[in-house]
Amino acid sequence: MKASRIHECGGPEVIRYEDAPDPRPKANEVVIRVRACSLNHLDLWVRGGLPTLRLQFPWVLGSDAAGEVVEVGELCERVKVGDRILVAPGRTLSAGYETARGVDNAAPDYGLFGSVYPGLNAEYVAIPEANALPIPGSLNYEEAASVPLVFLTAWHMLVGIAKIRMLEDVLVIGGSSGVGIAAIQIAKLHHCRVIATAGGDDKLAKAKALGADHVIDHYKQSIKDEVKSITGRRGVSLVFEHVGAATFGHSAAAMARHGRLVTCGATTGFDTTLNLGHLFAKHLSLHGSYMGTMGELYDLLRFFERGLLKPVLDKSFPLSDVRGAHERMAAKEHFGKIVIVPE
Repeated sequence: MKASRIHECGGPEVIRYEDAPDPRPKANEVVIRVRACSLNHLDLWVRGGLPTLRLQFPWVLGSDAAGEVVEVGELCERVKVGDRILVAPGRTLSAGYETARGVDNAAPDYGLFGSVYPGLNAEYVAIPEANALPIPGSLNYEEAASVPLVFLTAWHMLVGIAKIRMLEDVLVIGGSSGVGIAAIQIAKLHHCRVIATAGGDDKLAKAKALGADHVIDHYKQSIKDEVKSITGRRGVSLVFEHVGAATFGHSAAAMARHGRLVTCGATTGFDTTLNLGHLFAKHLSLHGSYMGTMGELYDLLRFFERGLLKPVLDKSFPLSDVRGAHERMAAKEHFGKIVIVPE
């Protein structure tokens, strides 16, 4: 089969489209013919090299995929050959305490395909049966591949961690990103007033068309000042953060008393400052979040089944041009998910 692999870390030029061994399923695994993958910012970080990862080269990238089952292991019972499935991007090899409590994303060996475990940018992949979930509703393969990682992340942040409430004011930083697009929709499910930031008129218009009530150009406008103006100086009850150093201070300053900020990433850097006086005097809460549980993924897929959430696609690339997909994401030209399709 063909796969998109790297033999060393570096720029997009290290990505190779090449022959790779055909996968064989273990007793509890299924083999899927990949019909579509989607790109995440994590793919760029892994390709560039992260000191915490121990990649075994050649390494297959990719955390999100959808396809059809072509082979099942002898112990598989739920999944059958021919099933249309999407891949739950996080996996754990253990059945320990955290998994038993329903917080499998906190297990010591929990990790994502493409970073901790070999990825999905290939024509065929073998995955645990537990990670093969039915594609909900009428989603096609490209749409289904665009759902799991970003929507699960946003759902866990807003619903699982921050306990979003009806009619709150919610600030979504980076509303044109995959997780930002998911966050806008999830907040609107709760009838919240959504203020989204993005860069440039085109992305701002798309964020508003998606449901954002107000938009802020984070390159040209002050996030704090605009939020205060929109909310009558009060600030927002909930901030959805994932950009990091470039926006974190502005995000914290835009919070109302008893406000909550939840973050899942730091694409612009990890080092930031926080006014501790504001933290305790305004009764603020800060929350970190990483991915989400398998149970939460099942929950949110029901909303796709009923058409209440929808993936937003940007552009498709063939598997032979994953390098082009990486370059488009790095250039910040996209709105929605960049999709990779095996030929």
